[in-house]
Amino acid sequence: MTPISKTLEGSHTVTIRTSQRVAQVKPSATISVSMKASELRAQGRDILSLGMGEPDFDTPRHIKKAAAEAIRDGQTKYTAVDGTPALKEAIIAKHQRDNELDYEPAEILVSSGAKQSIFNLLQALVNPGEEVLVPAPFWVSYPDMVRLSGGAPVTLNAPESEDFKIQPGQLQSAINSETRLLILNSPSNPTGRAYTEEELAGLGEVLLENPRVVVMTDDIYEHIYWGETPFKTLGQVCPGLRDRLVVVNGVSKAYAMTGWRIGWAAGPEQLIREMRKVQGQSTSNPCSISQAAAIEALNGPQACVEKMRKEFQKRHDWLIPALDALPGVRCAAGVGAFYALADFREAMDGLEIRDDVALGEYLLEEAGVATVPGSAFGAAGYLRLSFACSMDTLKDAVERIGKAIG
Repeated sequence: MTPISKTLEGSHTVTIRTSQRVAQVKPSATISVSMKASELRAQGRDILSLGMGEPDFDTPRHIKKAAAEAIRDGQTKYTAVDGTPALKEAIIAKHQRDNELDYEPAEILVSSGAKQSIFNLLQALVNPGEEVLVPAPFWVSYPDMVRLSGGAPVTLNAPESEDFKIQPGQLQSAINSETRLLILNSPSNPTGRAYTEEELAGLGEVLLENPRVVVMTDDIYEHIYWGETPFKTLGQVCPGLRDRLVVVNGVSKAYAMTGWRIGWAAGPEQLIREMRKVQGQSTSNPCSISQAAAIEALNGPQACVEKMRKEFQKRHDWLIPALDALPGVRCAAGVGAFYALADFREAMDGLEIRDDVALGEYLLEEAGVATVPGSAFGAAGYLRLSFACSMDTLKDAVERIGKAIG
């Protein structure tokens, strides 16, 4: 346990001991970088941020209009803990339309963001000491959310030589009597890679042979995808996994609605019911106004999604070769999300910088560019750069990085 001491008037010292599980958890690296960049800007520094995973577009007008109408109509009260019936129906229709997956309302839990959906799942599913398989590179929050549940995150390293994707044999070797859950994120934060239908089928064969393992797919970047083949989620490819598959998604990334905080989980009714209990004793229902906006996002015109997707791809297509041309940097193309995971190990050797954390600090101080160290994602020696910003910002940032490491 971590003691916190404070001296009060009269020289009395109060010591508060915090929980051991919280002591295991690190602050989010992406949020820490964003806060540091904001602090430097407040000091008058010219800082370009490539740290946060947040679309730079405004929420589309028709979605904001739906929220305003909900306010005028008085939709400002508590809703059902697990979401309004109208939003559940919109989510069900979305999964039928986009993923060929059929769900009932009792199999849907709407939360305050996809992140809460994942947290609810881990709290409802994982017992102390049970293992959760987390392919690396991974989103920074997965391992620490596992630790908060009392579980043990087990990293499956997926090197760039394997396109940052785990292989069936590797998955089979990692599964044991303590394995409770596998997390799959495709398209991936931070790599921008996505599993193909054939690759998912290979993993699915292993999972079908191991019925005690539950699977969670984090599909939050589903619509920010430009691969040569259509996007597929595991449930489409391996319908036999349905009874132990939880699909997590939300409106944050595809509809530029990060601040609205609406995500959901779709899965087996028994598990969703237990997740609803967790949510009912923590945050309760998501924001009623945000739910109304999410209904319009899912049911309304989708041209805005395609417009943003095209712009993200345009930025990707410029940024990857620009980074790859920098001295000591290698960066391969992705097929989705809005991140580049670039290998800076040779550049670090040339600068005699010890690790990617120190490199991130160096670029922030010397170049005024905020990035996120790859070690936070299980990719030591890399930096994650978000291209959820304007093309002008990207060009300026790459020029500054080039000068700093050249």
